[in-house]
Amino acid sequence: MEILKVSSKSIPNSVAGAISSVVRESGAVEVQAVGAGAANQAIKAIAIARGYLAPLGIDLICIPAFANVTIGDEARTAIRLICEER
Repeated sequence: MEILKVSSKSIPNSVAGAISSVVRESGAVEVQAVGAGAANQAIKAIAIARGYLAPLGIDLICIPAFANVTIGDEARTAIRLICEER
């Protein structure tokens, strides 16, 4: 499954386009965000992507989870948002 990493500076419309593209091609994508700002942008992008995919008959669902990631030498907890067709 492809992983899209979102930062607090990511543009939600651009991330939504990437999510929509990957879901159309493979049926699922994982969106990762570390921090409150990044999680905010990721959630906005998923909401926008639902709107992009709905006219195509694709109902996008999101399953939240946690992941441990290493950034530099530091261990952090990320939000994993697994997005797939229902």
